[in-house]
Amino acid sequence: MRIVLAWSIALACAVASVIISTLLGGKAYVVASVIVVLCAIAPFFVVFESRRPSTREIVMLAVMCALAVAARAAFVWLPGFKPLAAIVMITGIALGPSSGFLAGSLAALTSNFIFGQGPWTPWQMLAFGLCGLVFGALAQRGIIAREKLSAPALLALSALGAVFIVLVAGPVLDTSSLFFMISRITPETIVTVYLAGFPMNCMQAVATFVTLLLVANPLLGKIARIRRK
Repeated sequence: MRIVLAWSIALACAVASVIISTLLGGKAYVVASVIVVLCAIAPFFVVFESRRPSTREIVMLAVMCALAVAARAAFVWLPGFKPLAAIVMITGIALGPSSGFLAGSLAALTSNFIFGQGPWTPWQMLAFGLCGLVFGALAQRGIIAREKLSAPALLALSALGAVFIVLVAGPVLDTSSLFFMISRITPETIVTVYLAGFPMNCMQAVATFVTLLLVANPLLGKIARIRRK
């Protein structure tokens, strides 16, 4: 009931914000977009809390969040090349979809204390949270192994992570730019924003592919051993 109530309240707040912004006009849609994204994120935190995770799981989650933040900060000198998404995907695979979403959201929020907070932060929390959620759900259904991936499976996982960045996570981040950088949204400006973001999304996809290829098996193996203990 707590989860259903959380989703109901979130949906009601999202709908109300859209209606109010439509009535107010102007730049009210910027505020509305942030509210809608926050409403989309909140229920996932409620779901995680309702599971009553163990202390060991919380510690592992905190370690993976810290690793994701460090991975993003380590490549501050190379714009767009951020292994954060790959670490979040690995977290979701190893610990489950709700933990993966939480890891992505918190990693984006925490790392922005380095890169800068702003109205784009909730969009980043949603985008990276989806990385953990989707790959955690795939692992939960047995589509992705949680440890000891064979060479073909590892290559397929890396390619899938790169495709997900280009087709899902990247466009979510581009959508935030559409709201915050464009004074008037038209079909032309929409095409311009998404085309401008495509090269950066490709760079992020390359980072995700390389990171998954190099560290997915070692990290999944270590987390699996801790989980068995």
